[in-house]
Amino acid sequence: MKQVRPKKNLGQHFLTDLNIAKRIADTVDACPEIPVLEVGPGMGVMTQYLVEKPRPFKVVEIDRESVAYLQENFPRLRDNIIGGDFLRMDLREVFDGQQFVLTGNYPYDISSQIFFKMLDNKDLIPCCTGMIQHEVAVRMASQPGNKQYGILSVLIQAWYNVEYLFTVEPGVFNPPPKVQSAVIRMTRNEVTVLGCDEQLFRRVVKTTFNQRRKMLRVSLRQILTDAQLSTLNSQFSTLMTRRPEQLSIQEFITLTNIVARAME
Repeated sequence: MKQVRPKKNLGQHFLTDLNIAKRIADTVDACPEIPVLEVGPGMGVMTQYLVEKPRPFKVVEIDRESVAYLQENFPRLRDNIIGGDFLRMDLREVFDGQQFVLTGNYPYDISSQIFFKMLDNKDLIPCCTGMIQHEVAVRMASQPGNKQYGILSVLIQAWYNVEYLFTVEPGVFNPPPKVQSAVIRMTRNEVTVLGCDEQLFRRVVKTTFNQRRKMLRVSLRQILTDAQLSTLNSQFSTLMTRRPEQLSIQEFITLTNIVARAME
């Protein structure tokens, strides 16, 4: 069968370097034994290494041409190829409610959406690895006080330990992307209860970072009334004059609880 043509509308950049493909595939070994789900396998450059690992393995691919290619070239995987959109899937149905490792060479234009879905299913996904845009990987791993520290940093690190593993240059892809890539691994931390309302936590993080150069007393106007803000400014003046990139995850949890009490 002829090779699959990379499709711009799907953000496809097929990895061509087998050594790098194997290195990425081997990142799942940090979470042994449980099943693996690969997102966007394309022509199976990572799949050929993942399928050899002694554990249940499935792939999900939205591109029908790629699905046909995988069915022909990976006959032993045929019953475990899911043709569909990962973002629309019920992940509890993939391995009958079992936990699994998520991995892949993720399409850059939807990588953040993939990780938000991971967060929505964090109890199902104890480990997530794969390749993404370098800039996004740096943001995810950044610490407070760094200009790259942002929404993804806080929301992911609240639940996962993030490791930036290695950088991948554009020349090993077809077609080459215009940016560097990076391989990351996220492993669930020991947090089981965040200590605040999770939905409000997300709202506070997103709202404040959407005005990241503003002090909290300004950005929180999107959530609180002037009267509520006035109370917080008088009671927590030091905190309210800080900017979001200065806050640790624990401080965001504290801020969320303060906001929740103000809204009562």
